[in-house]
Amino acid sequence: MRLEDYWGIGPKTSELLTAELGVERAVEAIESADVRALVDAGLHRGRATRILRRANGEAGMGVLATGDTREVYDDLLTLAAGYALTEHAADRIRVLTPSLDRDAIEARLEEVVAARDAWRSLDDDARERVVGAFTAYDEAGGTDRAAVETAIALREVGLTGGTFDALSGLDDDALREAADALGNVRGSLGDDDVEVAPGADDELDRLRERLAAAEELADSAFDVLETVRDGSLRDFEALEAATVDHVATETGVDPATVRAAAPDDALDAADFVSATLRGLVDELSAAVDDREATVAADLRDRIGDAGGDVDRAVEVVSDVAVDLSLGRFAAEYDLVRPRLVEDGLAVRNARSPFVDDPVQPVSYAVGTHSLAGDAGVSNAESPPTGDRVSVLTGANSGGKTTLLETLCAVTLLASMGLPVPAEEAEVGSFDRIVFHRRHASFNAGVLESTLRSVVPPLVEEGRTLMLVDEFEAITEPGRAADLLNGLVDLTVDRGALGVYVTHLAEDLSPLPETARIDGIFAEGLTNDLELRVDYQPRFGTVGKSTPEFIVSRLVANATDRSVRGGFEHLAAAVGEEAVQRTLSDARWTPEDDRSADD
Repeated sequence: MRLEDYWGIGPKTSELLTAELGVERAVEAIESADVRALVDAGLHRGRATRILRRANGEAGMGVLATGDTREVYDDLLTLAAGYALTEHAADRIRVLTPSLDRDAIEARLEEVVAARDAWRSLDDDARERVVGAFTAYDEAGGTDRAAVETAIALREVGLTGGTFDALSGLDDDALREAADALGNVRGSLGDDDVEVAPGADDELDRLRERLAAAEELADSAFDVLETVRDGSLRDFEALEAATVDHVATETGVDPATVRAAAPDDALDAADFVSATLRGLVDELSAAVDDREATVAADLRDRIGDAGGDVDRAVEVVSDVAVDLSLGRFAAEYDLVRPRLVEDGLAVRNARSPFVDDPVQPVSYAVGTHSLAGDAGVSNAESPPTGDRVSVLTGANSGGKTTLLETLCAVTLLASMGLPVPAEEAEVGSFDRIVFHRRHASFNAGVLESTLRSVVPPLVEEGRTLMLVDEFEAITEPGRAADLLNGLVDLTVDRGALGVYVTHLAEDLSPLPETARIDGIFAEGLTNDLELRVDYQPRFGTVGKSTPEFIVSRLVANATDRSVRGGFEHLAAAVGEEAVQRTLSDARWTPEDDRSADD
C-alpha cells in the first residue's frame, strides 16, 4: 500500500516517513496506531494522532458530525489519556474512535469494565507498585527486561485471569531468572548481534578495557613511538622490546600477546609501532567478540524454559497497559457499563465528566427506553419514554448546555466501547452525533453556517442524534422559533432523536405528538448570592428564566448607591415583590452593604 493512500499523508509527509522509517515500517506504524514512531520520524503529535484515527477508524469518525461533537470527543480522550500508565498507552487511547461494530463495542466494554473492577480491587500500596512498574517500563524504553519485570509486578498484586488472562500461568521464578539475564544485555537476546552489558562477565569487561586502551594507543601511534624512542637505544631490536613493554604496561595485555601481534617485516620503527598496535587491536576485538558470543549463549541458556513466558510478557504488557489505563480512568470517574440498545438515549443520575464536583446528577431521555419508573428514580425524575424529541427550556445558567454536553459525552463514550458517567444508561447506535453549542453572534453568516452544520447530517441515511443549543442566539426570536419548529418536525420525520435548547418554548407552534417540552428551574439565591438551580429537568413543563433572581443579585452586589437605585428600578419592572422575597430568602438587607457606600 502507498503511504499517500492514507488520509492526511501527502507527498511531503510520505517523503519524510519514507526517509526516516522506510515504507514498510511506516505502514506498520500506521496500521498498529504507533503514534510514537510517527512522532519520532518528525510528525507533530497532533497530526500523527489525526492520521492514525482515520487510518484505524475511518467509518467511526463519521459519527463526529460537527466541530462541537469533535471537541467533546477530543476532550474525552484527553481526559482518559491523563490516566494512562505509559506514554504508548496514552497514544493508543488518543487514537480510539467511535465504532459502528456492535460486537467490537461490547468486547471493549467487557475488557474495560473488568480492568476497572481490577483496579478498584487493589489497595493504595498495590496501585503504587503497578504505577511504579509501568513508569520503569516506560523509562527503560519498553525493553524485554522491563516487560518481564512489569509482568512480575502485575502478577504479584494479583492481576491475573479475566482480562489479564495472558499473564496467567507464567512461572514467576523462571521470569525472575530471565529478568536477571535480560539485565545483562542491551537489546533483546533474540537479536543476532546482541550486546552483553557491562558487569555481566568479569573476563569480558577486562577484554573490553584492554581493547579500549589498545585503540587509544593506536590512535596516537606517533606519540607511542616518541615515548619508546630513547637516545640510549642503539638498535632496532631494543626499540622493538621497548615498544612491547610499553604497550603491555599501558593496556594490561601480557607481553607475549603483544609480541605475537607485532609484524616480522616492519619497514622501520614507525611501521613497527603502528602495525603492532593495529594487530593488537584486531586480536583483542576478536577476543571480545568470541567472549561476548559465549556469554550471550550462556544468558540464553539461563532463560531456558522461561523463553516462552518472556515472549508472552513482552507481547502482552503493552496491551495490558492500555486496558488498565482505561480501567483506571473508569474507576476514577465511577463510570458504568451502558446497555446498548437499537434506539433511544436514556441516563439515570448522569454527571458531566468535565464539571468538577460537587455535581448534581441528572436523569434524562429521548426515544424508547426502560428507565421510566425504575426503582430509585422518583416520579419527578423518571424520564418519559417514547418521545423522539425534547425541547429543553429554563433558567439562564441552569445547566441546559451542560446537559447537552453530558448526553454527547455519554453517547461518544459508549460508541467507543467505554463505560459512561451515570448510575445507569441505555445508549442506541448512532451513525451521526450532531452537537451544536450556542454561538453568540447575530448575523446571516452565522445562521447559514449553523444550518449547513446541523441539517445535512439530519437528512442523511442512518440514525442521527441532534443536540442543539439556543437557535435564538443567531437570529431574531420570531424567526428562530419558526426554524426550531421546522427542525423538530424534520427530526421526527427522519426518525432521529433530538434535544433542542431554547427560551422560546411559548412561541413554538404545537409540537409533533412524539415531542415534548421540559424545563429547568432556578429556585432562588443562596446566602452567598449564588443562583440556586435544580438542574434536574421537569418533564412536560416549560422552565422559567426567572430574571428576578439575577436582578436581586445585582441589587445586592451593587456598591454604589446610584447604581443600586438603577437596579432597584429594574426590580420594579420584573416584579419588586419577587425581588424582595428573593433577597429575604437569601437573608440580605441594604444594611449589609452600608460599609461599601461609606
